[in-house]
Amino acid sequence: MTLSQRIVLAVIKPCLKLFISWEVKGRENVPSTGALILAANHVHLLDPILLLLSFPRWINFMAKQELFRYPFLRVIIHWAQAFPVHRQGTSKDKQEAWKQSKDILEKGLVLGMFPEGKRSREGKLKVGKPGSAIMASQIGVPLLPVGIIGTDKINGISWLWRRPHVVINIGQPFKLPSVDGRLNRSQMKLLTTQLMSKIAVLLPPEYQGAYREYGD
Repeated sequence: MTLSQRIVLAVIKPCLKLFISWEVKGRENVPSTGALILAANHVHLLDPILLLLSFPRWINFMAKQELFRYPFLRVIIHWAQAFPVHRQGTSKDKQEAWKQSKDILEKGLVLGMFPEGKRSREGKLKVGKPGSAIMASQIGVPLLPVGIIGTDKINGISWLWRRPHVVINIGQPFKLPSVDGRLNRSQMKLLTTQLMSKIAVLLPPEYQGAYREYGD
């Protein structure tokens, strides 16, 4: 984490706490060093910021390409050391995203991913995309599941004086079975389900959505 990143987080945190009551559970589960893929559910635009404010290590996020179209956002995203990913990109685009992700992990850093692929505006966990699980399995790095609870209450204007309560629930890091070569569809689904079920158990039943059966 750079000095400027520490300063900005130190300024943002007390300001955000004026409007949001949030707590972090399982902070001790975050490994202090080493490559790590953080995989969390995604409900609100504030989720990445809340994760950064809740973690002892900087998180390098994938960010959808569309965000880089806006000059102000582009500057912030580059400062945050995030990198673009094309959700409907070509094979070349996907290879470039894979290369950047691998570079981050080979440096022993934290890669932040939202395996649902997009925000779940109603707050319920959607069916996961296989990218996070495949990467963790083929590169051989641990996954850290995180459940974000309560950001669905951040909408409209009234939340500014209601101070919604948000919980960042950090689970135990784990490793998926190592798989070499090209995976078939059933293998990808199995690995993805293993990851998403770990996120589901960190959420209350009403948020578990597509993975409710794994939440107990």
